[in-house]
Amino acid sequence: MARKHKKKKSGFERLTIFMAWLMAIITLAAVLVNVLMGLGIFE
Repeated sequence: MARKHKKKKSGFERLTIFMAWLMAIITLAAVLVNVLMGLGIFE
């Protein structure tokens, strides 16, 4: 079976993946901050 060569990602593809990761991290951070505020840590 022939091995497929890995296709090089375009700049737009890399940017899209980066933005998706960034949004996921920001969302998780916002959830954690809300949980910690609910526990009264930031008061």
